[in-house]
Amino acid sequence: MLELREGLPKRTRLLYEFGGLIVIVIAWQLVAMKVDSIAILPSPMEVLRSFPELHFHDLIVLNTAYSIRINLLGYVWATLLAVPLGFAVGLFTPVGAVFNRFLEAIRYIPLTAVTGLFIAWFGIYMNMKVQFLAFGIFVYLLPVVVARVKELDEVYVQTAETLGASKWQIIRKVFLPGVLSRVSDDIRVLTAISWTYIIVAELINNEGGIGALIFRASRQSRLDKVFACLFVIILIGVAQDKIFIWLDRRLFKYKYANDK
Repeated sequence: MLELREGLPKRTRLLYEFGGLIVIVIAWQLVAMKVDSIAILPSPMEVLRSFPELHFHDLIVLNTAYSIRINLLGYVWATLLAVPLGFAVGLFTPVGAVFNRFLEAIRYIPLTAVTGLFIAWFGIYMNMKVQFLAFGIFVYLLPVVVARVKELDEVYVQTAETLGASKWQIIRKVFLPGVLSRVSDDIRVLTAISWTYIIVAELINNEGGIGALIFRASRQSRLDKVFACLFVIILIGVAQDKIFIWLDRRLFKYKYANDK
């Protein structure tokens, strides 16, 4: 009988994932054959055949490296700003009372509408793109950090107080490990937001990048190239997730103490 939320052995899960990939590719090929137009839906083989041109003519490796660089810098800036500010708002009641409502409200800012502000503040070069992508992560990450601080079980705080810990010791020994171990998962999920806005960032003073490459291919009606670039971004995302999980297991080993 199929159990809800039942775990699967790693090997079985990989077989299921591989089977799902095969099903998707077959369905994609059948639909592409039905449409029979590369300008509407390229087939998997047409997408694969576009890679040599992307490599030699469009320099996809260099463009991808550029996009990874500005994304990584955006991740770092967003994390460095959101984590300490989130702790301040979540831990200290007066700070939270002043800023909490406003910080929650910034999630509703349409990011594409503020590109003009970032151009005015940071110019039109790489620094502006990094700050724009960082802001895109920051507005979602900050309320999450605040929520994680408030969600920490009070029993841990009370236990530390009973043992005679000072406020600084409670922050350092209870809140920091307890909150950061959960926020690390949120960071892994939310950093994908920057890839959503990559085209917007890279089209400003086009200096390259896979987002700009996608836009250019779209304008040329080269959907095979568009699909190929999207496939590259998906691969980067999967690799990025694996790296985040690897780092998480080493930084917060106690989270995985019960893993077999």
